[in-house]
Amino acid sequence: MPRLPYTYRGYVVPVLTPITDDSARTLNTDVIPTYAQYLADNGVKGVLVNGTSGEGPSLSIAERKTITEAWATAVKSTKQHLMIQVGGAPLPHVLELARHAESIGVDSLLCLPELYFRPANSEQLVEYLTLVGAAAPKTPLLYYHFPMYTNVNIHMGQFLESLGDKIPSFVGIKFTSTNLEEGTQAVHADNNKYVIFLGSDQIFAGALALGIDSAIPTSVNMFPRLAMELLDAGLEGDIMKAREKQQQLSKAIQVIAIDGTWVETMKAAMKLLTPIDVGPPRPPLRPLPAKSVAAMKKGLKNLGYNV
Repeated sequence: MPRLPYTYRGYVVPVLTPITDDSARTLNTDVIPTYAQYLADNGVKGVLVNGTSGEGPSLSIAERKTITEAWATAVKSTKQHLMIQVGGAPLPHVLELARHAESIGVDSLLCLPELYFRPANSEQLVEYLTLVGAAAPKTPLLYYHFPMYTNVNIHMGQFLESLGDKIPSFVGIKFTSTNLEEGTQAVHADNNKYVIFLGSDQIFAGALALGIDSAIPTSVNMFPRLAMELLDAGLEGDIMKAREKQQQLSKAIQVIAIDGTWVETMKAAMKLLTPIDVGPPRPPLRPLPAKSVAAMKKGLKNLGYNV
């Protein structure tokens, strides 16, 4: 089977899963069409569903399918690239999610590794991803490299160099790491064969200078215009402007993420900075206390944001 083509480049925004503020923390899919339109109106052309920021591993398989279907319906109007994260579950469920996503015509799949019996080397990771790729052979597949969370520390440059044509649907990785030396090796692996999406919000300007041209950063949800200016400057080779925009974005992220986990703080910031209320996170994560939200609001005001 020939390798699947994959031409999408630029931003894919990891969307936050809307959850109702009730005792069961049930899904709130009613928000999704408005959420998709808000992102599209601000120039966002791709979305990632059920990722880390989307609390994918905290959702049931049925819930993940429901969210996927809601976004698949929404992007029919907005024409956004739809990437679905299918990993972070037992293998039979991962394969089921991959088949389901392909059946409704999503644009690409992203897959975490097995999170308990973790792959120890490239060979084991290839074997795992081969099974996922076979479940959805017509949909481009990317691997989600996030060693800080997964403890899978396989070198991505070496992994991609070793891959060859073993997985026909495999097209690239989401690289959530600050190791730009490794990221650069991944970019150039097998004659620049694969797309590399950076997953670290605060080093994108540096990554652009090293040849990474795409990213999946949560902060684009709240700062889409600023993020677009950063990407455009980097692609145009305007290093000074890219650095300036990166500094602006990083300062805002530092204010947001100072008091809580990533998802907890990003959900609170989403409500402050955008017209979209995605509700609370799912336990064991908790809504930010009012004191922390007030401090975030004050910090953002000091940076010039209207909150």
